Amino acid sequence: MDIRTLPEYERQIYNRIREKYSLTFDSLKVSGNIVRILKVADLKEFLEGNDPLADVSEFPFWIRLWDAAMILSYVLGAQTETKGKRLLELGAGLGAPGLAAAAAGFDVTLSDYEDIIMDFQKVSVAASGLTNVDFCHLDWLNPPEIEPFDVLAGAEILFRDEFFEPLLNIFKTSLKPDGMIYLAHDSKRQSLGKFLKIAQFDFDIALKEQSFMRDGKKVTVIVNRLRHKR
Repeated sequence: MDIRTLPEYERQIYNRIREKYSLTFDSLKVSGNIVRILKVADLKEFLEGNDPLADVSEFPFWIRLWDAAMILSYVLGAQTETKGKRLLELGAGLGAPGLAAAAAGFDVTLSDYEDIIMDFQKVSVAASGLTNVDFCHLDWLNPPEIEPFDVLAGAEILFRDEFFEPLLNIFKTSLKPDGMIYLAHDSKRQSLGKFLKIAQFDFDIALKEQSFMRDGKKVTVIVNRLRHKR
């Protein structure tokens, strides 16, 4: 990626981030579209020697492009009925699913809670040549009033039990009556089952598994689709 091709505003953001971290771009091809995702090149440098497993609740999940985010990117990027539909990615982090959805034609809003996260997202959107993406600070515990979306999506967003009810509230208030929610998580994520047990009272839930091999080991990602109960 030639940084000189970025618009001036996003180039300034990139240069500001680069003063603190080494950076690189990942290219993701989804259904014939290519999106470019800015990320930290050296995670060890970012973590500054801290043990990411010492306190999972404090781990900066957004810095990594997770397998579940990749799978969700392919799911959303393959959608065909996208014209005029609005999609909100929750806890977007690096924003790969949202970028893939935007490339497929959705009007996308990427949401998260820190400026630094959105700085990465803004550079990725510009580098991908997308013009149909907005950004939103979204605190699940104190969400703003937003117009309901056709699709809500999130990858690896279920990691703290205390966020289950606030997240369900967002699902109920921010999804259109006929809308769809897509969630993607590693099958080993124990919090997923606990969350779905609560969600099943308000939503119809479907499940699909996507498996692949990595370093000789099988990795399985669960993709759930949720709809309002009729």
